[in-house]
Amino acid sequence: MTRTTVPPVACVGEPRLTAGFAEFGRLDLAAHDEVHGPVGPMEPATLLRLAEGIQLKGKGGASFPFARKLRAVLESCERQDASAVVVVNATEGEPASWKDKVLLTRAPHLILDGAALAAYALDAEEIVIGVADDGVGRDSIMEALAERRMPVPSSVVTVPHRFISGEGGALVNGINGLPHIPPGTKKRSSDSGVSGLPTLLSNAETYAHLAVAARLGPYEYAAVGTDDEPGTVLLTVTGAAGRPAVVECAAGTPLRDILDLCEVPAGPGILTGGYHGKWITAEAADRAEISRKGFAAVGGTLGAGIMIPLGADTCPLGEAAQVVRYLAGESAGQCGPCRMGLPDLARAVDLAVAGSQPADVVRAAAGEVKGRGACSHPDGTARFALSAIEVFAEDLRLHSTGEGCGRRVKGVMGLPGAPDPNPQKLTLDWSRCDGHGLCAHVVPDFIRLDGNGYPAFPPTPVPTWLRAGAMKAVKVCPELALRLAKAE
Repeated sequence: MTRTTVPPVACVGEPRLTAGFAEFGRLDLAAHDEVHGPVGPMEPATLLRLAEGIQLKGKGGASFPFARKLRAVLESCERQDASAVVVVNATEGEPASWKDKVLLTRAPHLILDGAALAAYALDAEEIVIGVADDGVGRDSIMEALAERRMPVPSSVVTVPHRFISGEGGALVNGINGLPHIPPGTKKRSSDSGVSGLPTLLSNAETYAHLAVAARLGPYEYAAVGTDDEPGTVLLTVTGAAGRPAVVECAAGTPLRDILDLCEVPAGPGILTGGYHGKWITAEAADRAEISRKGFAAVGGTLGAGIMIPLGADTCPLGEAAQVVRYLAGESAGQCGPCRMGLPDLARAVDLAVAGSQPADVVRAAAGEVKGRGACSHPDGTARFALSAIEVFAEDLRLHSTGEGCGRRVKGVMGLPGAPDPNPQKLTLDWSRCDGHGLCAHVVPDFIRLDGNGYPAFPPTPVPTWLRAGAMKAVKVCPELALRLAKAE
């Protein structure tokens, strides 16, 4: 799939968020009203009871209880004697995720219904919908806004399509005219968000579920799903799937049913939850159920509902290493764990995959960033890397022998952009190198000095974000021992 092609939609069981898709494709206001029916405004106490009754949690990955967010904003408004702002996070910065874009392009009025319910209950000043600048969904949500009357002024803000732009604090910064990166210090948007006002910020799918529940009521909403997690879930299934799709299913549905529906072949493992998620084995996938508790029971995570299965014809460790390099490049660069720790982690993973250092080095590098960042990006990246070396331990053993697993890296993880047309790697002429160490000072994120003071670096291609530094290292080498060569 290209970055601007929305995947097909499928449903297992009763459609809710995807109701009417088969008949109408995209639901304009008339089709939306025909399929879903009317919904009236709710007082704060009523909306709180509804959100608590259906145990609604954020669908962006963090799974924070929506009722707690709503209550926190209400209390902040009262304490500060201030108006509220409602923000819909539909940026979907995760490259492998498509569920929010499906809602933007095909069910925009469900998102707007949920935002309108929240705005009325909060007596909000405005609604802001954040979308990515990749061209997917913006026109659809703008058209939907033009079709209806919202309870408060509503606008659409476009943010760069980057992994970290979807973080809540980064979105608030972008709306406020600041750089689209997470704030350097942790702060609660419920206290001070857009324009410094108490801000209710939640994911697009979360607002859509709120709109469905407002029509059904808590008891009918809970007629599907599990006792702990009522309702349905949207999943994005890509990777090695023969039929990649966004799938709606009831919580508690066996993961195997979804994998079979999407024609997923046998393979070594599945990434659950996205790039900040966890890998599980094929055996664990056969036991997993689609819910937060179900995935946790087999070592996975639901996260943002992203499932990326691998086929048997690709190197799982090589695929994981590409993602870690991408995540290191997506750093906001404003705290040490991101600016220095993530490139170090990417280097450690590269070296482990190349068989030139043990997995303990990856664990140590991950430990250096966990719990120390200004946002969750370092933690999520470390979790992904650690999960990969645990689930693919046998592959790692084969790589450590120098034999490798015998499979090439096909690049099925949904990373954005075209493959590097001219991948290059560093080479060293040992007959010339005198161990001056200048190269390691120029690009310490990729080149380190070994115990004898000589440069050591991964045999893999130099990441694109470090290419300029590598070229500079080549130029400063006094003995002309370092070279950049085309990677085969």
